[in-house]
Amino acid sequence: MSEFFHHIDSNWTLFLDRDGVINKRPPGDYIKKWEEFEFLPGVQDALNILSKKFTRIIVITNQQGIGKGLMTEEDLQKIHQKMKAYVTKNGGRIDAIYYCPDLAGAENNCRKPGTFMAEQAKRDFPEIDFLKSVMVGDTLSDMEFGRNTGMKTVFINSDNSFLDPATYDYSFIDLLAFAKAIGGNR
Repeated sequence: MSEFFHHIDSNWTLFLDRDGVINKRPPGDYIKKWEEFEFLPGVQDALNILSKKFTRIIVITNQQGIGKGLMTEEDLQKIHQKMKAYVTKNGGRIDAIYYCPDLAGAENNCRKPGTFMAEQAKRDFPEIDFLKSVMVGDTLSDMEFGRNTGMKTVFINSDNSFLDPATYDYSFIDLLAFAKAIGGNR
């Protein structure tokens, strides 16, 4: 595993899922306002390490709470602004956040595992090479998103859920464990 991580240099991009990777996922609900947002333990330390390792850190998140009418895009943007400000204030970095408000069953939706949000990121950051990118997530759709774009995939298995090991390249208990595994290689 560490052999691969030695190949990561400043040309690499990190893609992160949000819920379940950066913040606690509310069971059966959505984070609709900043007061409901809670960083997972170790995430700030992880982002500080990863900010030194990757040139670009991009969050890719499905947010169908908007499509369900539980929150507005403005509500989500406020959450993301505060999340980014907090991370930056504490020494980390998130360069961009892309989200899909569509319902899971909607036709022609932009949700993961489709590649629409990756294509948006590539338009905004033309230097992104998906073959030199890592997708970190906690669901099958995150791993499929990474595979659909040619990225290396890292499964965050914080709740001991089962995911077929054939669907991802590497697995860690949380974002900090991943960051520590690659942190000293730059």
